[in-house]
Amino acid sequence: MSSNLAPHTGGAAAPTDGDNRYKAVQNKLKTLGKALDMADTELEALLRGMRMNAQRAEGLAVGIANAELDRKFIEMTNQVAVALGGAAVEVHKLHETAQEVSGLAHDTQRRHARLYEALDDIRSSRKERTPKPGFFAR
Repeated sequence: MSSNLAPHTGGAAAPTDGDNRYKAVQNKLKTLGKALDMADTELEALLRGMRMNAQRAEGLAVGIANAELDRKFIEMTNQVAVALGGAAVEVHKLHETAQEVSGLAHDTQRRHARLYEALDDIRSSRKERTPKPGFFAR
């Protein structure tokens, strides 16, 4: 049983700056949605691999038992199979959560656009500078 798992360094998280302009928020939501979509694919592959390795470990335990090797090897191999099965259950939960959060991120991006895109178009198209938020609240 070999593993192809390696630390993932390809994804970039959205910066956590104070930039709350319309286009910046849209970009952050888009980045979050894409990152979660990529995580979904990777978690799915991880889940398949864990399940496959758990089945292989179970088969190996049966082979060890049939070869009448020492009982401790059968028990250790069974423990590996059980641990992989348990880890696969937790990866499945994480996969479901990533799918849910991804959907929420995409929904939030659409709703944010629906609520603020027209205002951003108006503010972006005029020559005059717009007062800072809170200016009129004094």
